[in-house]
Amino acid sequence: MPCTTVLVGKKATNDNSTMIARTDDGHFDVKKTIVVEPKDQKKKYKSVLSHVTIELPDNPMRYTASPSVDTSRGIWAATGINAANVGMTATETITSNPRVLSADPLVEYKKAKKRGEKDIPGGIGEEDMVVLVLPYIKTAREGVIRLGKLLETYGTYESNGIAFNDENEVWWLETIGGHHWMARRVPDDVCVINPNQFGMDGFDINDAFGAQKAHMCSADLKDFIEENDLDCNRRGVFNPRDIFGSHSDMDHIYNTPRAWFMGRYLAPYSYRWDGADSFGPESDNLPWSIRPDRKVTVEDVQYMLSSHYQGTEYDPYQKHDTGKRGIYRSIGINRTGVTSICQIRSGAADAIKGIEWICYGSTAFGAFVPIYTNVSKIPAYLGKVTLETSTENLYWGSRLIAALADSNFGTCVQQIERYQLAVATKGREIIRKYDKLMLDSGDYSLAEKANSEICDMARNETADTLGKVLSDASQHMKNGYNLADK
Repeated sequence: MPCTTVLVGKKATNDNSTMIARTDDGHFDVKKTIVVEPKDQKKKYKSVLSHVTIELPDNPMRYTASPSVDTSRGIWAATGINAANVGMTATETITSNPRVLSADPLVEYKKAKKRGEKDIPGGIGEEDMVVLVLPYIKTAREGVIRLGKLLETYGTYESNGIAFNDENEVWWLETIGGHHWMARRVPDDVCVINPNQFGMDGFDINDAFGAQKAHMCSADLKDFIEENDLDCNRRGVFNPRDIFGSHSDMDHIYNTPRAWFMGRYLAPYSYRWDGADSFGPESDNLPWSIRPDRKVTVEDVQYMLSSHYQGTEYDPYQKHDTGKRGIYRSIGINRTGVTSICQIRSGAADAIKGIEWICYGSTAFGAFVPIYTNVSKIPAYLGKVTLETSTENLYWGSRLIAALADSNFGTCVQQIERYQLAVATKGREIIRKYDKLMLDSGDYSLAEKANSEICDMARNETADTLGKVLSDASQHMKNGYNLADK
């Protein structure tokens, strides 16, 4: 799915936590957030789209997930944190090139063409990865290893980037063709920004084939590169983006502008982002990782993933059209299903290390709701979502607010900002309160009570904001008339 990913190492954050975050925005996918207990994890998994069948281990852990409500195309669990406090987000659809895809073709499902023949299963993809990996890993590194083995064994039918985090490390894995992959540990003091492109612009291949301290890859990657004449690098520099990625005109409209805006936000002083001799929104060499000019907070990640080029001439909501308004694909796009920030807090007790910040619908208008993840159930306001439009859950409440406020942005934006600030502030207040209560009492089952209190707050704030933007939209209907009727 077209998505945007942000990864933050522990020394780059204000509170020494690690964060992996992604907008899941391929289409208007109705989403919910649930807890999957070990008893509910199937022992034999079958993909709906690719028809591949995979035997799963006998020891799954509990984990959170944000699956599709309509399961006709599969689970699409998207993101979550497991009982070992390991987060995973899958997947960021990335780009490749014909040299790679012809040398190691994607493993696509092939239906039998005539009687007597058998269907040929495809590989694994975004539909499957969280369910196949997250319940079985105790560290971010283990996530890379397990997913890498699955890719080598079953292949994949799409090009994807996948992130893992635990309290100490963040790892990013990118697929290469049908069966190959490479992964890199995100340095502790940097922030990674990745739109829908092959992202890594540096890789220590000697480490990957040696100690594997911060780099891993498929076992035959060196031979694969050499045998297929894939190395486009010069002067001894190994840049995976030049070998495995793309440099297309479409990237300049769809992908690179997003990285430019996020980089501009994170490090406004360390790089040149505007004017001559600077990075621009269509630059092919935008850095994959950036050492931010100041420590990064959850709110910073929320802002980046909610952005629409505000403060630039590309903002689709600016009043004055300079000829460049809305020419680039926004990050906070209309068709987002769910956005999650998986935060693992190294300073917290094991039972409450994991906090997942959930936002549904277009992030430009939605609020991020924090929940403790080491729980046995998620409140109905997040977990019981129907395909029918309703104000009884956050998903549809968020979609309604966005649709109403979008066409009345100038008059509604203040209400949206107040809504987002209120949910973030009150959500943090409740987390702080229950962190202390649970630490003092030793009763970590209070996390479920905290989640209920947070969701009650979010329900009230969402209902209040929905009423305000509805009132504003009603006043600006095209069939309005200013002469008052008596």
